[in-house]
Amino acid sequence: MNKTKPAGHITKGSVLDDLASDPRERLELQIKANLHQQVLKLIKTKRYTPRQLEKVLDVPQPRVSELLSGKISVLSIPKLLAYASLLGAQIEIRLKTKAA
Repeated sequence: MNKTKPAGHITKGSVLDDLASDPRERLELQIKANLHQQVLKLIKTKRYTPRQLEKVLDVPQPRVSELLSGKISVLSIPKLLAYASLLGAQIEIRLKTKAA
């Protein structure tokens, strides 16, 4: 028998649109996701081990695990900015006008 699976949910835009219907929540999730990706790039570039990150970021192992596994729900924007700074990033915030 060849049974096909019923179609699941199909996203027609950003996954963030599905996760947050409120525009403010969506924006916060987008900012967190972008910051998280940049922090992970810094970690990868500098080849930090989880043990080294505990010392550099001055956080216990569970926080390092949350960061590395992408638990964005427990990471705040200020915390991600602090991590980026501790990892040697220069923080710069820019706003651009949306394309019409």
